[in-house]
Amino acid sequence: MTHDIPRDVPPFTPEQFAGLGGGSVAYVRAFERDEVRRLFPQAPETPPGVTIFALIAADGSPIMLTDSKDAAIANAWEHELETVSVH
Repeated sequence: MTHDIPRDVPPFTPEQFAGLGGGSVAYVRAFERDEVRRLFPQAPETPPGVTIFALIAADGSPIMLTDSKDAAIANAWEHELETVSVH
């Protein structure tokens, strides 16, 4: 059995989509220096050429910034967050 889903109607509102993680899901994303300054203006200055990793909650709010992907993942585990891959 198949169902046709209208493509012009989003399956979730932005609020519903943001709530899907329910405080239990996060993802790790790498940022270059300029992106960090633009997206996280309160973050300390980073040296040129350093990749910064952000642990981000399912609702898009940043949890932490670090220079190590492993540290971001460890922080997620420490707070009992399931990390997911985002492509």
